[in-house]
Amino acid sequence: MPKSILVTGGTKGIGKAIIRRFAAEGFAIFTCARNEDDLAQLKREIEGDFPAVEFSYKVADLSKKEEVKAFASAVKEVFIPDVLINNTGVFLPGAIFDEPEGNFELMMQTNLYSAYYLVREFADEMIARKSGHIFSMGSIAGLTAYANGGSYAISKWAMLGMTKCLRQELLPHGLKVTSVMPGATLTASWEGVDIPEERFMKAGDVAESVWSAYNLSPQSVVEEIVIRPQLGDL
Repeated sequence: MPKSILVTGGTKGIGKAIIRRFAAEGFAIFTCARNEDDLAQLKREIEGDFPAVEFSYKVADLSKKEEVKAFASAVKEVFIPDVLINNTGVFLPGAIFDEPEGNFELMMQTNLYSAYYLVREFADEMIARKSGHIFSMGSIAGLTAYANGGSYAISKWAMLGMTKCLRQELLPHGLKVTSVMPGATLTASWEGVDIPEERFMKAGDVAESVWSAYNLSPQSVVEEIVIRPQLGDL
């Protein structure tokens, strides 16, 4: 049976790059997004480029607890993942003191709570198996405060804290936990900005970092991956 990977928010950017990297190694894949057309297109791409790979998906809005649980149930019908990538996220710019009502709640629910609920859905099975690697997709914004990104930064600081706690809780059970904190990466989130492409990182570089961290021996773990554009943060 092939190794398996679960990637939330897998149709674009870093999530899609991670899926392609692990598909190239023969991993069975399960992913989700809110848009079924995007998921169907990704399925065609993966099955066309990697015909031996098992690819499954489910439409889900992971900002809603009940949809996280329904998604997890669907995944369990196929596999218990060897690798779990908590990648779902949303960025809405704004200052803490005057951003639109509801922005804080939406970003916390999407960026943090979805990961919390999903980890709880699979942790017992991973512990019983004594193997698994959980990656939490954070951000440089979880290390450095930026103006006009308050609630997003709060959610990513919280994601880092949760992941650090999870690392300590799961290490006795043989499970690895890694925080991934990318800087500005050329994805759909930056569409329309007037910034040269060379100022951004490539999503494939983040995926390659995740693949490399996954491939260490059982005696070692990369606890944090901080990866920035060569020319500095934007």
